[in-house]
Amino acid sequence: MFTSINVQSQNINQDSTLTNSEADTTFIMTKSPTGAMLRSAIIPGWGQFYNESYWKIPIIWGAAAWFVYGWQGENDNYNYFSDLYNKSLLDPSNNLTLVYKNIRDGYRDNRDLFAIYLGLTYFLNVIDAYVDAHLFDFDIGMNSFTKEPEFKIKFNF
Repeated sequence: MFTSINVQSQNINQDSTLTNSEADTTFIMTKSPTGAMLRSAIIPGWGQFYNESYWKIPIIWGAAAWFVYGWQGENDNYNYFSDLYNKSLLDPSNNLTLVYKNIRDGYRDNRDLFAIYLGLTYFLNVIDAYVDAHLFDFDIGMNSFTKEPEFKIKFNF
């Protein structure tokens, strides 16, 4: 969230303002958020593997597989009732034309929802990899006084 940049010019006669303890506390991010995001965009779950969040990979793949399975089933039913509807249009004595049309439209709507859910799963996979890479080095340490976990946040002004 906050970034501090130390800018110095070279001056031979003046002592450096940075001490060894300040130079040692410079934060260097160990995981690349952009790299994690691109990995997850190429293969869902690869960014989570890069971030060492191995437990998320089966969740992502399972959700994606479930939505692909649901989409396939709804698409098969849509095609079946679409054929029945088209055949019923050719037979004027068939009273089920409106029923077939309504069922077909219901399966089409459900199929489209599964496609949207699959797209959201993919998008959230990419976002999760990006955020997880940013938070990879986030430090939650123990408070030496209360012996409870605390967030260690530094603000540089």
